[in-house]
Amino acid sequence: MTLPDRRRFLRGAALAGAGLATGGAAATGGHPGGQGAPATGLPPFHGDRQLSVPAAPRRASAFVAFDVTVDRRAELAGLLRTLTARARFLTSGGTPDPVGITGPPPDSGVLGGRLPAGALAVTVSVGASLFDERFGLAALRPRRLRPMPAFPDDDLRPDWCHGDLSVHLHADDPDTVLHALRDITRHTRGGMQARWRLDGFSSPPRPSGTPRNLMGFKDGTANPDVTDARLMDRLVWVGRGSGEPGWAAGGTYQVVRLIRMLVEFWDRVSLTEQERIFGRQRESGAPLDGDDEHDTPDYAGDPKGDVIPLDAHIRRANPRTAATESGRILRRAYNYDRGMDSNGNLDMGLLFCCYQQDPVRQFEAIQHRLAGEPLTDYVTPFGGGYFFTLPGVRDAADWYGRGLLG
Repeated sequence: MTLPDRRRFLRGAALAGAGLATGGAAATGGHPGGQGAPATGLPPFHGDRQLSVPAAPRRASAFVAFDVTVDRRAELAGLLRTLTARARFLTSGGTPDPVGITGPPPDSGVLGGRLPAGALAVTVSVGASLFDERFGLAALRPRRLRPMPAFPDDDLRPDWCHGDLSVHLHADDPDTVLHALRDITRHTRGGMQARWRLDGFSSPPRPSGTPRNLMGFKDGTANPDVTDARLMDRLVWVGRGSGEPGWAAGGTYQVVRLIRMLVEFWDRVSLTEQERIFGRQRESGAPLDGDDEHDTPDYAGDPKGDVIPLDAHIRRANPRTAATESGRILRRAYNYDRGMDSNGNLDMGLLFCCYQQDPVRQFEAIQHRLAGEPLTDYVTPFGGGYFFTLPGVRDAADWYGRGLLG
């Protein structure tokens, strides 16, 4: 068999084995999803919304953007059914179904013979490119979904941007994330191909409160309260009657930004200047006019920026006015470390993700306010994308994107 013939054979086998060619349901690979209580506080898989969105970040994470490689709408539906089946099994745990003595092992074995329940969260989103001419979905595209634009201080690399699908995995242990990634790519081979991937980690509170980024500052202090359902409906979830396609209700817009931190330069800046750039005390996380991390900065009492500079990051990002209240985002940030670049410089930074009801009203408005802030001298955004996080998988008969494709 020649190499091209072998490639065609393998692609065809993958399509058939994963249930992609006909759009039929794929096997769940063991025990049905959604059974058993999560072991580590992660949300259940089934629900009207993907509850992995408001879930607190775990210690280990991977963001992977994929290009869909099938050509027909039925094949896309089959791909999403397969992705659903794998996510359901990986999050709910169990023992993989045997495949016979002549086949390869049904699982990589990285986590042992039985997968733990409630150890993994999965979030699946779609990019603007999925709504091109391939699948006839253009009329169903979410209104605000488009390729992520370049902002004034960006240095975007095309090979690290965009994608048809976004899959976010996070868990308490790196091997749980890597196991899930291998399982998903194995079962969807021939249906989608990784475009870019970045692994991240969330640091434990040091010594308490919100975790820190690699610049040493607490990251995400001013997040909205995810337990406030009305607030989440105003800021994060897309509802019916919002002008979005009907299938999109229960979803949310996901923005991913890959931001390199020039830590070797940052580490030469005085602590006083670092704190003025952020507008917070590094040790406590308190605003420069406060004592506690969660104190509200008094911008009205400091109109000239004598205490918290007018161009401080927290002041521009969230001016705390009535006009900007509806522009808040749910921030989900991870640190990353990729070793060194070709020049021997440390390559590390922030794997930033946020969720919102409207990226124009929220994320983009914040970006425009941040343009030219002092922090831009020490960070370089180089990749990421805009995605729409699909509504949840309601039960064992449902699947990602059923409202869009079903």
